[in-house]
Amino acid sequence: MKQDVLSLIEQNYPTLSPSARTIANYLQQHPLAIVSQTSAEIAEHTQTSKATVSRFFRQLGFDSQQDAKQAQLQLRQSGVPLLTQGSEIDQTTEELNNLTLTFEGLRTEVLEEISRQLATASRVTLIGFRNSYPVALHFRQQLQQIRPSVRLLPQPGQTLGEDLHDILEDEVIVLFGFRRRTHIFKKIVEALEGRNTVLVTDPTGQIYNQQVRQVLVCHLGDNNPFYSYAAPMSLVSMLCNQVYALIGETAQHRTQAISKLYKDLDEMES
Repeated sequence: MKQDVLSLIEQNYPTLSPSARTIANYLQQHPLAIVSQTSAEIAEHTQTSKATVSRFFRQLGFDSQQDAKQAQLQLRQSGVPLLTQGSEIDQTTEELNNLTLTFEGLRTEVLEEISRQLATASRVTLIGFRNSYPVALHFRQQLQQIRPSVRLLPQPGQTLGEDLHDILEDEVIVLFGFRRRTHIFKKIVEALEGRNTVLVTDPTGQIYNQQVRQVLVCHLGDNNPFYSYAAPMSLVSMLCNQVYALIGETAQHRTQAISKLYKDLDEMES
């Protein structure tokens, strides 16, 4: 995969001609122009020519300005934080769209079955790396208030081999894997084949759907430099609420006992 255009501009800046530096300066100040403007428009804004713009992008290693645009968009699709839309993005609309796409794509009967397994399994293991880790951590914090034997992997500074070896027969594994997954992710999926694994991922993670028991797809949005994790967090909330309802009175007693410990330990504000 090719580098970010702005990184290549920085690397090649000393060797650029005066006209090319004018284009470079413009793109560094207006990075959105890389994907939103044509060669003619860039030439007009920089008072150069289409030929000069074309030579500029070839000097950076691209076949054309269109090639640079596609490379930039591919980097964004892979998870690299890049600006590909203007400042007119309506964040509320964007978030609501992510949530709508996510929950419209999830089947009720699948969510109910997963909730039942989370409520009855002897143990639940949650696994997440990088941006997936906080989602897994939140899931653990919620589940542990209503049922015992919930663990989060990986533990800081620890290897995974011992923990994956100790997976129980009726254990449920929830594996979180959003874009820019680590190299070890694929190996973990392979190591868990045949186990009761639920994969929570974005659309690109569907490549693993033949290797896990269930796949829950969350939409993170593509229009902002950074992905939104509102949909995965909402999914976690939904599952925890369903598990609470299934466990019923036992979950209520557990939360009451934990709340008493919070008070005894003076861990929470009044």
